[in-house]
Amino acid sequence: MKSLRLWQVLRLSRRLWVRTSLIAVLGIVAAGAAALLGPVIPQELADRLGEDAVMPVLDVLASSMLAVATFSLSIMVTTHRQASSQVTPRSHRLLLEDTTTQTVLATFIGAFIFALVSIILFRAGAYTGAAPFVLFAFTVLVVALVVVAILRWIDHLSRLGSMDETIAQAAARARDTLTAARNAPSMLATPLPDGAVPPAGARPVPAPRGGYVQLVDMAALSVLAEKAGAEIWVAAVPGSFLVAGRALAHVNPPGDIDRDAICAAFEIEAVRSFEQDARFALAVLSEIASRALSPGLNDPGTAIDILGRLEQLLAECPAAGDEIRYPRLHAPPLRAEDLVEDAFAAIARDGASMREVARRLIHALNTLRQGDDPALARAAEAMTRRALAHAEAALVLDEDKAGLRQLAGL
Repeated sequence: MKSLRLWQVLRLSRRLWVRTSLIAVLGIVAAGAAALLGPVIPQELADRLGEDAVMPVLDVLASSMLAVATFSLSIMVTTHRQASSQVTPRSHRLLLEDTTTQTVLATFIGAFIFALVSIILFRAGAYTGAAPFVLFAFTVLVVALVVVAILRWIDHLSRLGSMDETIAQAAARARDTLTAARNAPSMLATPLPDGAVPPAGARPVPAPRGGYVQLVDMAALSVLAEKAGAEIWVAAVPGSFLVAGRALAHVNPPGDIDRDAICAAFEIEAVRSFEQDARFALAVLSEIASRALSPGLNDPGTAIDILGRLEQLLAECPAAGDEIRYPRLHAPPLRAEDLVEDAFAAIARDGASMREVARRLIHALNTLRQGDDPALARAAEAMTRRALAHAEAALVLDEDKAGLRQLAGL
């Protein structure tokens, strides 16, 4: 499991401005390095290429790359808005982390800054001797990178923001999150049974602010518990919504443990995150299906596609792990009932009146009922009964209802 600091660094690396800034700095370094490397280049090579060979290319880069980057940014914003309105508003967060879009835009901005800085240094007389030859070599490399970026951008634009591409990205993130959560259902702590409460003498650690818990640094909590000789009962798992003052955890015995350090191990933000929140990942896919089933869209095909992806995710996810790496920590495990609820409950309600959606839902639940995981099988059977109740209340024809009951085998 990732530590909080590592997760914050990874999250920062997915920001568009970070990647753009890094490549822009690289462009400035390359422009400055040309002046420094000039003296080490043989003069006969420098005589072949001078300012006249480099300046026209730099002028083209400086005049075109800013316009290309601006146009590409407008395309990105339009695509994100379209995906938010047609797929789900939560898809915007996935698209913002699209590394292909970030790299392409960063390349365009970096090429512009490289050309602009190079022209300024040329006019300032910084490039003397063999420096123009070095700059020409760097310019050829930048042009090659721009050409590759344009080709990648053309290919990526054919899919960017489309329903299929957005669903595929959401399913991929859900698979990663669900796999990690099933391997460590209680985040490698001692799992708490349903209804378990902390000991009577345990002291609560209140949340410093309200919001959703995005990540819990279990390793940091374990270190604190070991130093204090205490045990920590985690009350707020990823995906939990808290108000300020609500208990994040309970400590027993209270002792002198650093409560501020415990709070610092919880990342609390205004929105949920895919990182440790498998229920949220499944709920996003379910939300796409529910939106497709709304009267405004009336797209049962998308809902059926989502049902197939949810069936595959849950049927192929690993069995719940039982490793306990942090024995001084106690946390409620991720329950199969919650996974099935988040994946299928909304679709069972919103697609009840559509025979084809109801049948595909029962088929997906049958797959889980026949699987090797007893907990998932029980949860799927309960959801099957619930889906049948919705369908029988919404369908008109008795033969459709009978067909569903026969398919479910209940």
